[in-house]
Amino acid sequence: MLKETPTLAPDGLPYRLSTLRNANGMVVALMDWGATLLSIRVPMNDGTVRETLLGCPSPEVYQQQTAFLGASIGRYANRIARSTFTLDGKQFSLLPSQGENQLHGGPEGFDKRRWRIVRQNEREVLYTLDSPDGDQGYPGELRATAHYQLNDDNGLVIEYRAQVDKPCPVNLTNHAYFNLDGTQHDVRNHKLQLFASRWLPVTAQGIPEGDLADVAGTSFDFRTPKTIARDFLSDEAQQNVRGYDHAFLLDAQGDVTQPAAQVWSADEKLQMSVFTTSPALQFYTGNFLEGTPAREQGEYQAWQGLALESEFLPDSPNHPEWPQPDCILRPGEDYRSVTEYRFTPR
Repeated sequence: MLKETPTLAPDGLPYRLSTLRNANGMVVALMDWGATLLSIRVPMNDGTVRETLLGCPSPEVYQQQTAFLGASIGRYANRIARSTFTLDGKQFSLLPSQGENQLHGGPEGFDKRRWRIVRQNEREVLYTLDSPDGDQGYPGELRATAHYQLNDDNGLVIEYRAQVDKPCPVNLTNHAYFNLDGTQHDVRNHKLQLFASRWLPVTAQGIPEGDLADVAGTSFDFRTPKTIARDFLSDEAQQNVRGYDHAFLLDAQGDVTQPAAQVWSADEKLQMSVFTTSPALQFYTGNFLEGTPAREQGEYQAWQGLALESEFLPDSPNHPEWPQPDCILRPGEDYRSVTEYRFTPR
């Protein structure tokens, strides 16, 4: 189902809203502005329906938040240090959007654009976006697609693709914030399992410092399921960024058949499994959500949503030595990233 809003987006045209449904009664809502996820409603075993995604009251309110709620992020998700990188011997200067660094593709990233709807029905919607040469400082023209599919396993599959006409770093993801207890509870009561043996230490600005570190014996060890609260803010690495906001290099990177992470609601009535072709997940506990307009009423508070963003490690253009695929996309190549969020009522 597709409908247009009476309110207008920043480009003066209506927002176009799509609704996906599966045979189990799961309902997913999206909009073309930012190719943004608006809502994921999961039918529970007790006959209720649970909203699992943080969101704003209406499409136009998304312009009033800076948390990137549910948005498609590009050209490069996460941070690039000092907004610069060198590629094939040439240095590129990007537009900074968080201090001197670039975050999530720049001040006018893909989350702030209207994506065109190529096709849509009750099971899928396909968006496309053209990014011109020099956009936010990036070289070359880029064409991206974002494909959302809802299956009968209660899985929402998100596939990003991109092509370029000049070499360019590309790292697309969705910035969904989940809360499996309903959207105004403390997400630190969730239980999390992350299939990752290494994590990336960062500065207070979220910029990588040093090399990948072993999770063993640290608060970053989620290889066995544990509540997020158990080791929360227990060390300086977390205290620097008010919680978890760190990348984890996945043990089975690139294997979409193996779960990369699993999350359980505090009441243990809902489980979410994450599958991805990406080499890393950025685990973020919504440390700066306060003041973000909430769908139900009022505003979200810190730690009311968690993000598990599938991507390359942050600042990868400046760290070709890291053990992951090359983040540089070249002409003739096809960038493809697939992530599934699968919901299982218990």
